[in-house]
Amino acid sequence: EPKTDVRLASAEALRVLVYELFEVNHIRTIYHMFIALLILFILSTLVVDFIDEGRLVLDFGLLVYAFGQFPLVVCTWICMFLSVLLVPYSLFHLWAQSQSHSHPGMYSLLFGSVFLLYQALGLGFLPTYMAVTNSVPPASCFIIILEQVRLMMKAHSFVRENVPRVQTWNAWMRPGPVVPQVSQYLYFLFAPTLIYRDKYPRNPVIRWGYVATKLLQVLGCLFYAYYVFVRLCIPQFHSIGLQLFDLRAMVLCVFNSILPGVLVLFLGFFAFLHCWLNAFAEMLRFADRMFYKDWWNSTSFANYYRTWNVVVHDWLYYYVYRDFLWISQKRFRPAAMLFVFTVSAVVHEYILAVCFGFFYPVLFCLFMCFGMMFNFILHDQRKGPIWNIIMWTSLFLGQGVIICLYSQEWYAQRYCPLKEPSFLELLKPRSWSCQRGLMGN
Repeated sequence: EPKTDVRLASAEALRVLVYELFEVNHIRTIYHMFIALLILFILSTLVVDFIDEGRLVLDFGLLVYAFGQFPLVVCTWICMFLSVLLVPYSLFHLWAQSQSHSHPGMYSLLFGSVFLLYQALGLGFLPTYMAVTNSVPPASCFIIILEQVRLMMKAHSFVRENVPRVQTWNAWMRPGPVVPQVSQYLYFLFAPTLIYRDKYPRNPVIRWGYVATKLLQVLGCLFYAYYVFVRLCIPQFHSIGLQLFDLRAMVLCVFNSILPGVLVLFLGFFAFLHCWLNAFAEMLRFADRMFYKDWWNSTSFANYYRTWNVVVHDWLYYYVYRDFLWISQKRFRPAAMLFVFTVSAVVHEYILAVCFGFFYPVLFCLFMCFGMMFNFILHDQRKGPIWNIIMWTSLFLGQGVIICLYSQEWYAQRYCPLKEPSFLELLKPRSWSCQRGLMGN
């Protein structure tokens, strides 16, 4: 059985890196530059609207649409959370008690099957079915599906970490199995980590001013992303169905999409991995703030994958990579790495397909083709500034491809809807034929 002990160091040693960097004036200047760019986005939008309409237009229709059906989102989240709070813990508690009875293997098979069925249907299928059948808008759908994935990963971690403890108890015949308290499990469900532990490093006090600052920064990033799409994406893609699709148009589209793609990348990183997770960590007095490392200094994609999102990386490392090696008796390390990439790529593509309402495996192909290739070509032995430049160039280009292709497909789905599509037509990207159909008309 592999040991899955994660770092448990002092809070000072685990302080998030960017929190320290923002105390440096030079880094704060970069932060101020992004704020200045946001101000320019706002001013340009107001000036253009004033010229076109003859008055100031404060229209946030895109945000209202993206976060539509929010009461349904809240109700869905409450149902998901209560089910994750009750079902996995109850099943584990009953299973732990059954291990002192005769035929423990039969009980393990029974409770394990029920848990997997709950993960697949109760937490996997039902929220997705609700989001799809109700045509939940993209941002609201992202909330549901990301929370679905997060809760599934937490439920798996809770069971995976505690089953060996009960089995060890059963082997040594101690007075009774050590079953975590409900309060410990409840804290874990809210804590900004995907690795279950009975106890975590805790800070002595809550800085509510810090919490308010981080939540306001999340709100600011939301409006920042709104202006990025309004000023840089929508003008480029709203008439895409009226244009002839060729190689030149594709190249221009990718390079014109690099700037909004990079801005969305930075905003997503800062809003979620820095502000949102730190806000919840502060409210819970959670001291382990290593949600990411200095991924921007990476000279290899292998290091970038390890440092970009440490929270998810830890889960993939302990429960996919190491468990794969444990099952295979450490004989297939390349296969274990390929399996990690496959799981990550499938989950990412699943999230985008459900939230956007169409299947277009651009991100999956980037993960499995270029991601795997760069992981071996740009490995940890690559050092020096030139490799960091290559990493950033590849990252920028990848963001341009993602924004360009998914935006084209989004508008093509709306310009060229299919009345009664077959299954194969649903899998075929609409942007491949939408422009040609319009030009033929």
